[in-house]
Amino acid sequence: MSAAPEPFRIIAIIGNTRDSRVVESLQVLAAHLHSRGRRVLIDEATSVDYRDVAVERLPESELCVTADLLVAVGGDGSMLHAARLAAPRQIPVLGINRGRLGFLADIGPSELTTRVDEILAGRYVSDQRAMLEATLSSPGQPDRHCYGLNDVVLQKWQTGRILDFETYIDGRYVNTHGGDGVVIATATGSTAYALSCGGPILYPGLDAVVLAPICPHTLSDRPIVVHSTAVIEIRLLDRPDSNGQVTCDGVSLGALSQGDRLIVRPAAGNVTLLHPADHDYYRTLRSKLRWGRGDRTAPYPTSE
Repeated sequence: MSAAPEPFRIIAIIGNTRDSRVVESLQVLAAHLHSRGRRVLIDEATSVDYRDVAVERLPESELCVTADLLVAVGGDGSMLHAARLAAPRQIPVLGINRGRLGFLADIGPSELTTRVDEILAGRYVSDQRAMLEATLSSPGQPDRHCYGLNDVVLQKWQTGRILDFETYIDGRYVNTHGGDGVVIATATGSTAYALSCGGPILYPGLDAVVLAPICPHTLSDRPIVVHSTAVIEIRLLDRPDSNGQVTCDGVSLGALSQGDRLIVRPAAGNVTLLHPADHDYYRTLRSKLRWGRGDRTAPYPTSE
């Protein structure tokens, strides 16, 4: 368990304000932080009414320049967005779950104020998570870059045909694939899209990356796990109507065409997630994946 040298004094809060549940939690959170003497920063583009609570409005891109903690209210999508904002400034991220699954945002709305007080008092677990950097390199064009906490995904685009592509790891040829694409996931992202492709669950602290084919045409084309320092390169084969799209945590980086290269490597910096002091990753797995439910006898409380 970590203890901050001093309490977080300037706290930025973000969330999907199109969701009324998120708005409600943002209002409660802002009021509570204000009552604890904290400066509260919000995105100036939002129209949420914080009533009598004093909040400071800044462009979203500047929130982490000033804040020393970023709180994301919503689901894992909000947490992924927060990670991209916070990582360059090395600002820790805390998640309040108002989404459906919540692998990353692990504080529920019913315990919001209690858990936030614990964090402000320095009672929390600090969790370093690796990120990926993806680069799309096209002849005659500037390279395009993006960062992902969960995954980088290549998938077929604007066609019903499968993709044919080659993979290279650290400059060495690995395989030629046919299918709908591939997911390159961090240990954090191993419980996201990669899991639905048959990939393994990796403990978040592992220095590893999963390559999970999407709907492979060859049944022997299975997920593999490599070291997190690996540099992964993907090239499309020259096939008619073969078009791919690359996304990082669901955000489009661009199209991958013949002659282009997709290069995925470890990002220069990590993101720090904060959890309550009693955080238990395996308890999260049991709860979110519903292990031990149904006709099995569960030795754990049903409130997980």
